[in-house]
Amino acid sequence: GKLRSKRFLSAQEYSFLAANTSQIPLPSPGLFANFYDPDLSGPVYPTLESLIEDLVDILAAEVRELARLGARYIQIDAPHYPLLMQSETRAFYEGLGWDLEQWLGLGIAADNAVMDAAPDVCFALHLCRGNQQGRWLAEGGYDAIARQIFAGTHATRLLLEYDDRRSGDFAPLAQVPEDKWVVLGLISTKHPELEDQDMLCRRIEAAARYVGLDRLAISPQCGFSPSVLPGGLSQTDQAAKLDLLVSTARKMWGYTKDQ
Repeated sequence: GKLRSKRFLSAQEYSFLAANTSQIPLPSPGLFANFYDPDLSGPVYPTLESLIEDLVDILAAEVRELARLGARYIQIDAPHYPLLMQSETRAFYEGLGWDLEQWLGLGIAADNAVMDAAPDVCFALHLCRGNQQGRWLAEGGYDAIARQIFAGTHATRLLLEYDDRRSGDFAPLAQVPEDKWVVLGLISTKHPELEDQDMLCRRIEAAARYVGLDRLAISPQCGFSPSVLPGGLSQTDQAAKLDLLVSTARKMWGYTKDQ
């Protein structure tokens, strides 16, 4: 049958989190293309577009409810976009009927329809390469998708993985419009070893050649527990990583403890 919402996806969780934050993540509607099967879905959803249309409606309703509850920052998780950079995984998506350009156009339009449901909320778009229990999904720079996504998304924060060589260099950041910030995912959540702070500062300075330092930020490259499965870092490891993140931000941007 057609998809319908039995309950909100994250509104209950947000009600719990609201005492500490006004931020919460949601999946991109295009991510659900991974579950589309023309043979099994065809009687109800003859095209992938028809499935995504219903997903947009469900997620837009979720966004409106989160905004009503007080959420002011919503992160849209979109790991399927970096998968388009890898020839093996891109073949899966293109096998559903569209080439790279069409996929990006469809996905960005769907994301934007969800974000437009709450114009007063700050939206972020997170592009990752698969980090469930440290697993690998794709590698390569953002070159093939940067122009369409960076310019086309209505998100004003771009959360980009840059913690290892599989992420490519910073050159694609030249495609980022001046009304968007880039959050550099330089600190890895996949291993407990702490990054060298001087190296982190040098990498931020390298990125600043493409996007002004006043529009850059730093973060872990993904969540410490990016699925319901347990992550690989202890709470002590996570705290050390976050301490490093904060001290690096203070060093690069001059934040005080109060900030």
